[in-house]
Amino acid sequence: MKLRHYWGLITSVFTQMAKTSQATRVALYARVSTDKQSTENQLRELRDAAQRLGWKSVGEFVDRGISGAKGPKDRPQLAALLRGVSRKDFDVVAAWSVDRLGRSLIDLVNLLQELHATGVDLYLHQQGVNTTTPAGRALFGMMGVFAEFERGMIQERVRAGLARAKAKGTKSGNPIGRPAVGAKTEDRIRALRADGLGMLKVAKLLGCGVSVVQRVDAAA
Repeated sequence: MKLRHYWGLITSVFTQMAKTSQATRVALYARVSTDKQSTENQLRELRDAAQRLGWKSVGEFVDRGISGAKGPKDRPQLAALLRGVSRKDFDVVAAWSVDRLGRSLIDLVNLLQELHATGVDLYLHQQGVNTTTPAGRALFGMMGVFAEFERGMIQERVRAGLARAKAKGTKSGNPIGRPAVGAKTEDRIRALRADGLGMLKVAKLLGCGVSVVQRVDAAA
């Protein structure tokens, strides 16, 4: 009985040692904006970093001739990388620089959140970011704060733009929103509708849109 117990403990220890001795699996991602540029410099530095850190490279994903402003759906290799992340094919995703992954803070935070949710870490060579370390893990929380700030700024700019366009009109010179009609026109619409004229006929007689007649008629 004791022998079986000790054998179980030994087996457990060796199993744990085997798990911890497995090399960290890293996926390398590189991107260039034009077909004339090369990703070889990015990949060479990432390969060297992986070797130095004792990581095993299990895949290289390269998008060529694609702007960093585009999201994963427009970057086939980034999309493939994220599918691997969801399957836990990698332990770490490595990129040469943060702008290789994206140029929108919100897109970057979404990527970080996806990595964090699946337990996959991030290594950014140029910025010296490595979320396998305690200091690097703090990045996950910090990026969420900055993303919330950017979302608020975008919403504020949209609201300000709408208010400005409503007050001064759009670039075409036309105001946004429903076209306004005077009180006299609205009275005429109600009167003509009360006389039994159809909406199309009323709109034609008064020179206004059918939607205006519908709105006034619905409010009557």
